[in-house]
Amino acid sequence: MAAVRGGRARRTAQSGPTLEEVARRAGVGRGTVSRVINGSPRVSDRTRAAVEDAVAELGYVPNRVARALAAGSADTVALVVPETESRFFTEPYFPAIVRGISAELALADMQLLLTLLRGRKERDRFAQYAAAHSIDGVLLVSVHADHTLPDLLARSEIPAVLGGRRRAAEPLPYVDCDNTGGARSAVDHLLARGRETIATITGPADVYAARCRTDGYREALHRADRPVAADLLVCGDFTEEGGDRAMRQLLERAPGLDAVFCASDVMAAGARRALREAGRSVPDDVALVGFDDSVVARHMDPPLTTVRQPIADMGREMARVLLQLLGKWTPGAPGTGAASPTGSAGSGPARGEGDAQHRVLATELVPRASS
Repeated sequence: MAAVRGGRARRTAQSGPTLEEVARRAGVGRGTVSRVINGSPRVSDRTRAAVEDAVAELGYVPNRVARALAAGSADTVALVVPETESRFFTEPYFPAIVRGISAELALADMQLLLTLLRGRKERDRFAQYAAAHSIDGVLLVSVHADHTLPDLLARSEIPAVLGGRRRAAEPLPYVDCDNTGGARSAVDHLLARGRETIATITGPADVYAARCRTDGYREALHRADRPVAADLLVCGDFTEEGGDRAMRQLLERAPGLDAVFCASDVMAAGARRALREAGRSVPDDVALVGFDDSVVARHMDPPLTTVRQPIADMGREMARVLLQLLGKWTPGAPGTGAASPTGSAGSGPARGEGDAQHRVLATELVPRASS
């Protein structure tokens, strides 16, 4: 028992001064110290100064977690990504959206918990964790059509916001970009450059954004009275290897193609590699356009024409929507930037979806040397 007591004593000493020690040093009660630390106006200037001096002398650090729990809040938001570590750390989309989310949450003094889910077991465990009110809300990105975690969270009445949608009539709050319009502008650009046989490498069919980009490709060709040939559409998986494989398939099916729209910059990088190995020059033989305007696009040789989606702005907007659901964000508050139901601060023009919980941000074509 002595060893146990000694261990506890050491842990207490290492944990720093307590609220009671601050109170004794300042000559006030524990409740008074708590009121000063939490910014209560019901304390005299003299008492406040005494407590602040004691805090400084002792090096007291308030227990933020305990304060949050006492207020019925964890002050924590989970970002859930149902992907593997390899994809998360190699796909430029994820760092950009995390950057936007974390910047907005920092302004609200909220912590960000990153969670990668790779299967049903991990999904169910996270749902139980969230239901125990260990977090205030959830942000989800890279959600496929068959993912049920958003519905589990909704049934548990846990506020959640999606980055992208699972389907056109998504009932949950979301922030998305104009995938269809962006893809349409990419193909319009290739048509304006005089390209005749325009192929596409799509994303996975169970990702709504990928289907929208394919729709935009089809719409642009239909408006130009061009046929949409089945052999000019190959499904990829948003990876560089998938883009390489899909490009090789396209060259076998339609060796005369002279342009390719890829549903992501990463797949365009893979397509560029396959074209080079096949002896095709970009853009002289085959023009190439991607989607995202990631760092990959700027560093390709030649630099990639692409569709810019405001990824960091989408992250910030996701955080704002969630903070509004939690009652912790006010439009136009200092340091947060203003946003409206139809747009995002700093993101350029945006298109609304009818209410403040469903937002679609605009995309923009960025012409470069690959087309």
